[in-house]
Amino acid sequence: MTTALITGATAGIGAAFARRLAAQGHNLVLVARDTARLREQATELHDRHGIEAEVLSADLSTEAGIEAVEKRLADRTHPVDLLVNNAGFGNKGRFLEVSMADELTMLKVHCEAVLRLTSAAVAGMRERGRGGVVNVASVAAFVPRGTYGASKAWVVQFTQGAARDLAGSGVRLMVLCPGFVRTEFHERAGMGTDNIPNWMWLDADKLVASALTDLARGKTVSIPDPRYKALMGLVKVAPRGLLGGVTSRTGRKYGPQ
Repeated sequence: MTTALITGATAGIGAAFARRLAAQGHNLVLVARDTARLREQATELHDRHGIEAEVLSADLSTEAGIEAVEKRLADRTHPVDLLVNNAGFGNKGRFLEVSMADELTMLKVHCEAVLRLTSAAVAGMRERGRGGVVNVASVAAFVPRGTYGASKAWVVQFTQGAARDLAGSGVRLMVLCPGFVRTEFHERAGMGTDNIPNWMWLDADKLVASALTDLARGKTVSIPDPRYKALMGLVKVAPRGLLGGVTSRTGRKYGPQ
């Protein structure tokens, strides 16, 4: 049985990855800040699917939290075969309305933690000649829209570059770029969602199933829905000046309220 480590495992896309991978027979290392919630999730997945679910309480906005997960990923006696870097959050407010401390915390979680955990995991995977990493970004990575989009753009570029460098090693890297997904994400950020059209919402379980299929096929970038694939196709050909104005207006309409 292989082992998957998932950050931000207790809710949303992370929880969907945990459910899907447990159903497929993978043992799990579940990482999040809420220890009680982690233990409840681990017990449920163990009882339902008969897999082993390890709990690792860690806050990836802190040095101690990142180091704890790095240490687990570097454990050669209990190797991790799949890493899902899913932990992340959004800030409510436009540029200069969000504190510098919160902006830097976002960069630590979205960029520094992803870099360090991917590096820790891939070192052992390359030695074994197999393994995979899924870094969760967003379609916001492809449009000029604040620190959140910029941090996710970094995740896309980093993952694509690392995947090229590891070609032929047996280690697969893929960046997952979802759109709006029905999770706790917006509620935690204090963002209103009533004005987001129904057609823009994605189901987390279907999203994860599609993402894992893309990983198995060797894709480096996964936009797992025809609607968002079409939208991102339009983004590629739109003038950057026009795109910036549209995304700014769209962000005010569909973003934090």
